[in-house]
Amino acid sequence: MGRYDFRPQRVHQTTTQLLNAERISSTPPWYNVVGSITPAQTLVRTQPVPHTRPRKGPRTKKASKLFQPQKIGYEEDMLRREFFKDHPWELARPRMIIEDDGRDSHKTDWRQIQQKEKALTGESVIQRQLWLLHNVPKITKSQAYDQARKEFYGLRLQEDIERRVAREEAMSTGAYFGPSVLDIGMELEDKEYERWKEWAAKEVETMEQRSAAMYTGLVDSEEAALDADPAEYEAAVEEVSDQIPAQGQSGLGGVR
Repeated sequence: MGRYDFRPQRVHQTTTQLLNAERISSTPPWYNVVGSITPAQTLVRTQPVPHTRPRKGPRTKKASKLFQPQKIGYEEDMLRREFFKDHPWELARPRMIIEDDGRDSHKTDWRQIQQKEKALTGESVIQRQLWLLHNVPKITKSQAYDQARKEFYGLRLQEDIERRVAREEAMSTGAYFGPSVLDIGMELEDKEYERWKEWAAKEVETMEQRSAAMYTGLVDSEEAALDADPAEYEAAVEEVSDQIPAQGQSGLGGVR
């Protein structure tokens, strides 16, 4: 076919010839559109470029997924999943993702984790671990991860100390700072604890009322009536005392 493909431009011409020869019964709905706006490329979908070697054996890919682009994976993806699984709060730190000229990766040297033109982030650990895996012989993935994390923790601790010293110096000169993140968290925790205490007190009171209501009924009402009338109480005692000897005599008679 050569370098150029003119088949898309001949679609309208070929359809016109078929219509004139009455080989097509009706005009296609796209006929006028293609005549006014000629397509610049072929209308047939092509298969995506494979990024992996084809598997040997019978074809296992479904026909419905034949034209879907293949999933592209990088070596850093697995390292990122592992790091951010262990350090989820690193994702909450703000990051600058804007590049000046798009060549920031050429200005970094991952022989050390700290870079001059790049802030320390979780991505620094990933790139440092990847550099160790490619340049240090006989080092395992876990060993490179531990070494990169150790360097990362040391720099994070140094940054924390620098912030504390700067805060103390500013406060010594009269600067005033609002509550810290820990203070705000403790205040919210105290409010939640007080709310829980109120809820727990109400629940205990409700449980005590339910347990007290389980023993109220006919027996309590009869006892209250006897306590209110002493004469009825004495009559009930005499009746019970008369029944006890009678039961004893009947029992003795049965034994004889």
